[in-house]
Amino acid sequence: MIKSMTAYARAESTGEIVSASVEIRSYNSRFLDIVLRLPPNCNVMEEKIKNRLKETVNRGRIDINMQVKELSGNTVAYEVDANRAAAYYQALSDLKQLLKIETPVSIEQLIGLKDVIKPVEPEDDTASNWPYIDECLCRAIADLDGMRLKEGEYIARDIIQRIDAISRHLMEIKEESSGLLDLYRDRLRERIASLTHGIVEIDTGRVAQEAAILAERSDITEEIVRAASHIDQFRTIVKSEESAGRKLNFLLQELNREFNTIGSKTDKSAVAHLVVDVKSELEKIREQVQNVE
Repeated sequence: MIKSMTAYARAESTGEIVSASVEIRSYNSRFLDIVLRLPPNCNVMEEKIKNRLKETVNRGRIDINMQVKELSGNTVAYEVDANRAAAYYQALSDLKQLLKIETPVSIEQLIGLKDVIKPVEPEDDTASNWPYIDECLCRAIADLDGMRLKEGEYIARDIIQRIDAISRHLMEIKEESSGLLDLYRDRLRERIASLTHGIVEIDTGRVAQEAAILAERSDITEEIVRAASHIDQFRTIVKSEESAGRKLNFLLQELNREFNTIGSKTDKSAVAHLVVDVKSELEKIREQVQNVE
């Protein structure tokens, strides 16, 4: 079953030491384009997240927004840059002595210096957090895939209906194109009779020969056979489990080419009208296929 490339999903997961939320949006794209927005401590998981997504998604622009919050309740620790503080203290003391200021250097003056006291970065616990994050990510991807499948079912039904209509039109074109030899022979006779007003005797053999040449030039048997084959392939691909977007787009180009040739070869107005109807259906299918993975 074909999948749509547009969908949305969100999942949340809370464990003993971490809570995670994942939001995924997918859009149309010719290729697989993954855009990640991760917390700084999760950047090392980028490849794991992309690989997990590639197990399910083959094409489309995928935007992933992830939030991770530590629940361990660890006390925030700080450290003192003793060398910086000592150098700053000595500089202040020298300045006070130079200016003959007797007020002692205060602690407030020392802690006002940037980076004398700074928080200690917590120990990276990415490895132990990954199972919780992965569980949340997998649920979001599963929901996204479900939405893409559901929308894909609607697209598939619409495409099959239009392909069935094109198949019926193709059979009508085939019927309308039968008996071309008799048609061109009668037309030639009528035209010669009209031009000569019956004065010149019509060479039946020559008329038959010219009619045969015109009929051969207008023969669309090969195009009809190829178009029918493309239609059968179209139905098969729509029902297959594989990624279908690129294959369907290729078949649409081939079908357009066949019907353009049919339209250029025939001068029967009924066939020309049918070709116009077919090309209208093909354009509507093309719009749908742009959203197929």
